[in-house]
Amino acid sequence: MNETRRDRDAEGRARNARPRDGLGRPLPYGTPGVERQPEGVVRTPAETLREAQRLLDAGMPFHAHEVFEDAWKSGPEDERELWRGLAQLAVGLTHSARGNTAGGARLLRRGAGALAPFTGSGPHGIAASGLSDWARELADRVESGPTVDAAAEAPRLRA
Repeated sequence: MNETRRDRDAEGRARNARPRDGLGRPLPYGTPGVERQPEGVVRTPAETLREAQRLLDAGMPFHAHEVFEDAWKSGPEDERELWRGLAQLAVGLTHSARGNTAGGARLLRRGAGALAPFTGSGPHGIAASGLSDWARELADRVESGPTVDAAAEAPRLRA
C-alpha cells in the first residue's frame, strides 16, 4: 500500500506546508513563496478592511480572502453575509487572475449578490454598491477576455 505523509500544523491538523505564490497557488517545496495570512485572527472591522485592502492592492486577493474569512467567522451574525460576500469577491478576483474565467465570474457575481442587502447601509464605510457594480462589470469582462491582473483590478473597499 502506498501511504503518503500529510503535512500537519502545530496542533496536528492537516495543513499543506507547500509555499504559495501571491495568488495562493502551491509552489514546489523549498521554493520561496509569499507569507501566508495567519488563520483565526480576530480584527476590528477597520483592521480587517485595512489589511484586506493592502493585500488587494499588492495583487494578493487570495490572501485578502483569508482576512475576510476570519471576519466572517468571528464577526456578529448580522454581518456574516457581508464578510462572506467580500471573501467571495476576493476569491473571484483570484480565479480571474489565475485564468479560471468561469469560476471567477461565478464567484464575483455570487459576492455581488451577497452584498446586495448592504448596499443601502454601507456598514463600516464599505462601498457595497460600488463593489457590487465592480464585481458584475469584472465578471462580464473576464468571461469574454484575457486573464486579468489582480493588482490592476483591485477594488476600493471603502467609499
